[in-house]
Amino acid sequence: MSEPRTMGLGRQKIVHLEMRGITKIFPGVVANDRVDFDVHEGEVHALLGENGAGKSTLMKILYGLYEPNEGEIRINGQPVRIKSPKEAIALGIGMIHQHFMLVDTLTVAENIALGLPSSRGFVTDLDRVSKRTLELAERYGLHVDPGAYIWQLSVGQRQRVEILKALYRGADLFILDEPTAVLTPQEVDEFMGTMRQMTRERHSIIFITHKLHEVIATCDRVTVLRNGRRIDSRPVAGCTKLDLARLMVGHDIVLPKITSAPQRGEMRLELQDVHALSERGSPALRGVSLQVQAGEIVGIAGVSGNGQSELAEVITGLRKVTRGKILVNGQDTTGKLPGELLQIGMAYIPEERMRDGIISDFTVSENIILRNHNQTPYARHGFLLHRIIREVADRLIRMFDIRTPSPTTPAGNLSGGNIQKVVLVRELSRAPKVLIAAQPTRGVDIGAIEFIHKNLLEQRAAGAAILLISEDLDEILSLSDRVAVMYEGQIMAVLENKDAERGLVGLLMAGVRPE
Repeated sequence: MSEPRTMGLGRQKIVHLEMRGITKIFPGVVANDRVDFDVHEGEVHALLGENGAGKSTLMKILYGLYEPNEGEIRINGQPVRIKSPKEAIALGIGMIHQHFMLVDTLTVAENIALGLPSSRGFVTDLDRVSKRTLELAERYGLHVDPGAYIWQLSVGQRQRVEILKALYRGADLFILDEPTAVLTPQEVDEFMGTMRQMTRERHSIIFITHKLHEVIATCDRVTVLRNGRRIDSRPVAGCTKLDLARLMVGHDIVLPKITSAPQRGEMRLELQDVHALSERGSPALRGVSLQVQAGEIVGIAGVSGNGQSELAEVITGLRKVTRGKILVNGQDTTGKLPGELLQIGMAYIPEERMRDGIISDFTVSENIILRNHNQTPYARHGFLLHRIIREVADRLIRMFDIRTPSPTTPAGNLSGGNIQKVVLVRELSRAPKVLIAAQPTRGVDIGAIEFIHKNLLEQRAAGAAILLISEDLDEILSLSDRVAVMYEGQIMAVLENKDAERGLVGLLMAGVRPE
């Protein structure tokens, strides 16, 4: 990732994409306000902004998922109207979604051929597809077996298939949405190599990420949106992460990290040889043993799908333990329900905030008191005390700087970062003894990340035992006193922070134990 950027140097800059005066209005919200955006041929152009800044809306307009109220789009100088993804693909636009659009039960070649006409009529010409796929894979360093089934592939390999699928269809302008979020450090390096090769072949890339160091390392230019408007477009050369963060949020951002040794106290969470099954009935946890003491953060590092989700669920009572034991505050909590764990001081920030963290149709204030709605001071004799609920919600909304029109706004109407703040308010306001934080900053902007990290460290200082599960290795290394690396449902190693060197952790995440 440290290779100097040379894309576009020494040749005339040809404008591949122009978006001029793009405006998109939803009821009560101006999502894009006269936004100008352009991409040169053969460059990587980063698109940055807080949650709700308008990035996704702008890209959905480009990919034909929305139509703008105003504005113009030009591809290679020609004005176009893009009314559907099919039309976008025909214009050479490929979008690689953060959550892959692949069919697990089909092979790589079958996924690439899906929806394309065959030279043999109703019979798919998979031999031709496989041959062309191998040619593209070799050319761009996207090595994958065309005959392998998607379910057999790692997350990084699946991403390669998505890129190959777009290349096979003739894409020359790529929208990459958080492409490195689920990759190991080694896979990130390989992915950056692929991006460099794509731009050498004169492909253009729009790179959406919250990882500012990746922007500095890989991008030619950057455009920043804030509140639906373009704040600035500039070359990345000479920019710092601090510069970019300031443009995004309008003030200086300094991400907090651990700077002092933990003041470890009593054992709060202990897993002894824990086993559990996945949704498909296959082993998800295979003999996990782990301890977390009061006053420390233990980070769980690993590529998505290696048992992290199941680990959070067995600890919080959402998944059955098939073997082993879990102790919380010295009590055997194996098999206990979430409500019982709540009573003994456990808090949970779930991975899927929209599914497990909030009830979208409930108001912000209702979601804040959701865990304790039937208890004092929020209820008496089975009736909710709305005045007290409103007073508490108002105070917590101010304290946690939740950006909401009012406490009575449906929580589902908020941006991702503010929804995550609602979850944090609810869980942290109870001063938990044990906190399970699963992917707490996934998909949120730099300002929300700063806020979440600050609060996790405050809970550590207050004596909570925190298990931090994250696919963001920078987050793990910044916040964790100890790092436990998971691979295929097992703990590969537990390292003190000072010993958790990035390369070593990356190898362990890939299942390799160094000699």
